[in-house]
Amino acid sequence: MQQGVEIFLEGLLSQVEPTMRDLQGMTEDMGPQLREFAETMGPALAEIMRDIKDLNAYHAPEVLPNGDIIMRRKSEEEMAPPPPLAEGEIEL
Repeated sequence: MQQGVEIFLEGLLSQVEPTMRDLQGMTEDMGPQLREFAETMGPALAEIMRDIKDLNAYHAPEVLPNGDIIMRRKSEEEMAPPPPLAEGEIEL
C-alpha cells in the first residue's frame, strides 16, 4: 500500500512540476512590477481604505464606459441584517 501511495505521489508531482516552474518564472517576472505598484499606489490605497472603513457598505466596483471606476454605497435597506429565518426554513 505504501508503495502504491509513493507511485501515486511521484506521478502527481511529475504532473505538477512544469506548472510550478511556470508560476515561479511568472512571479520572478512580475516581482519588480508588483513592488513598484505597491510603492506607488500603497499610500493612495491606504488613504482610500481610511475613508471607506468597511467594504461591506459598498457594492462591487463598476467600470464605466469612459474608464472611470465607481463604488456605490449600499442603501440602509441593503445594509440591514436579513430577517430571522422561520422555524424549519433553510437559508439559500
